[in-house]
Amino acid sequence: MNVNKVLDAKGLACPMPVVRAKKAMDELTSGQVLEVQTTDKGSKNDLPAWAKASGHTVIDMKEENGVLTFWIQKG
Repeated sequence: MNVNKVLDAKGLACPMPVVRAKKAMDELTSGQVLEVQTTDKGSKNDLPAWAKASGHTVIDMKEENGVLTFWIQKG
């Protein structure tokens, strides 16, 4: 997978991971991939919901050592 931008949102509480993801996504073009790393458990639901509502696609998600990592493709 080709990642175009990595967003480190670890340690940020809701809603900041989504706010930062939106800002980072605005810098990408359609089809590019944003990797978001967060420790906010609410992001497990919030980021996919935001992505869907914004027309983006969550390609994959993993949870490892308390860090949630999402790969979101811009719509």
